[in-house]
Amino acid sequence: MVTKPPKPAPAKVAAKKKTAKPATVHPDPTQVHLKASSATKPKFTVEQRHHYVSVAAFYIAERRGFTLGNPADDWLAAEAEVERLLSSGHFPA
Repeated sequence: MVTKPPKPAPAKVAAKKKTAKPATVHPDPTQVHLKASSATKPKFTVEQRHHYVSVAAFYIAERRGFTLGNPADDWLAAEAEVERLLSSGHFPA
């Protein structure tokens, strides 16, 4: 009786391992740079701008704990921030 040699075992195919994507590194949140918006710039009344500046000045003073500061400096910083937001087009109308 003639016996046939056994068939070789099929080669195992290595499964592709899914590699995790590297974690996205976010920039320092204190150094956020806004892109200029392509939206039309809204027109604000003097009263609206004054309101936005007063709210921003309040939050600047709050962050500092309402201590050891000058309200005039808070107001100037708030005006600069509001102006930056208005000029970049990121301020809601």
